[in-house]
Amino acid sequence: MRDTDTPIKAGQPIPYPPKREYVEPDWTRLPGYKGVTQEEWENATWQRKHTVKNLREFKDALGHLLPEDLALSIGQDMEQRATMSMLIPPHMLNTMNMADLWHDPVRRYMAPALADRLTEWANHPKASRDSLHEHDMWVAEGLTHRYPTKVLAEMLSTCPQYCGHCTRMDLVGNDVPQVTKLKFAMPQKDRHQAMLDYLRKTPSVRDVVVSGGDIANLHITQLEPFVSALLDIPNIRDIRLASKGLIGLPQHYLQDGVLAGLERLAKKAFDRGVDLALHTHANSAQQVTPLVGKATKKLLEIGFRDVRNQGVLLRGVNATTQELLDLCFMLLDHAKIMPYYFYMCDMIPNSEHWRVSVAEAQQLQHDIMGYLPGFATPRIVCDVPFVGKRWVHQVAEYDREKGISYWTKNYLTSIEWGNHAALQQQYAYYDPIHTLPESGQRWWRAHEAEMARASEGTHAVHA
Repeated sequence: MRDTDTPIKAGQPIPYPPKREYVEPDWTRLPGYKGVTQEEWENATWQRKHTVKNLREFKDALGHLLPEDLALSIGQDMEQRATMSMLIPPHMLNTMNMADLWHDPVRRYMAPALADRLTEWANHPKASRDSLHEHDMWVAEGLTHRYPTKVLAEMLSTCPQYCGHCTRMDLVGNDVPQVTKLKFAMPQKDRHQAMLDYLRKTPSVRDVVVSGGDIANLHITQLEPFVSALLDIPNIRDIRLASKGLIGLPQHYLQDGVLAGLERLAKKAFDRGVDLALHTHANSAQQVTPLVGKATKKLLEIGFRDVRNQGVLLRGVNATTQELLDLCFMLLDHAKIMPYYFYMCDMIPNSEHWRVSVAEAQQLQHDIMGYLPGFATPRIVCDVPFVGKRWVHQVAEYDREKGISYWTKNYLTSIEWGNHAALQQQYAYYDPIHTLPESGQRWWRAHEAEMARASEGTHAVHA
């Protein structure tokens, strides 16, 4: 029998608690914000006014802390590879590690450098602008009906910050040298009305994700009426407001007017028996600061059912067990944000240096199990084109040499209604080629051209 007076030596692969402190980084250490007061810093209008929109403003904010070679590489990336323009709120900029910006996880996806990216296989032959075919599944402009009981409402095409790996890079943000963005054709008010009209006549839908872009860029006088109208539709039982702004611009959710509107919605949701939650997007532990926690607490206090995190698995940012668990502990222990999903990075152009293979994702899912409560252990999911979210261990077949995994599904998307043969097919997903054995890379070199020519609309590919 163990001596109860003898301390237990944990000796676990991942120690708990993490060493990271839960503090707001000192913004005055940044040359561009040296004289900024706390009142200014915590003001959402000030944050928006001083959001970094280009490389010159990035240099002005960081001054001597920005290495010259990194600034040069970021500029080269903007001209040659980036699918998103630069847009970084001061709050987000302040979470970067100025002692090592080259390797800082937040900088790596908020301000990508050309040197970060791969030289061979920087772009997968099967990558596409709308890799999840969300636009193909629009049932009204901006309303994607991919799942049997769930829809995605893209309310607008802007965000308070632009992430380099954005899955909606074909629509969201400004044009860049590599991408001329798509534009909504209908006026915003008409688009929102068309979405509501569809939902009123589609009783099979119970769950609406209100997204964009980012709802933090939709004025509360526009957001509140739309969500209130959703609450009036009898079949709607779950509403999720999607906002990375909670992480990058928490000051927005500390404004009296915003909170008052959200509180009215939360009360109406409770009275109607509808769950109202907010989903946000943190990818690195250092992004979880007291201001984020303060904003989250306000949302919970006014009656939101939950605040959950949907991160993206990114190499160089959070794709190790330590990085992933550190982020989850910071979210759960301090900000009271539920770790929910980590999506594998989608197959958009020039994303290969961020993406991990299905095998790597499976190993990460294995390695984080047991450290967090079961209800707070995030699921790592692969968003398979024409299928949707699948836990990474749900793969039906997997050719690890070529890096092609095959997946099945159990429902029809809006472009397949009536086509029950779609349920009998397998759907392909592709690992980043640089993670494959040399024999697999040789195969892709030999077949790259024909794979790139293959129809993007092919539903089932079984090589």
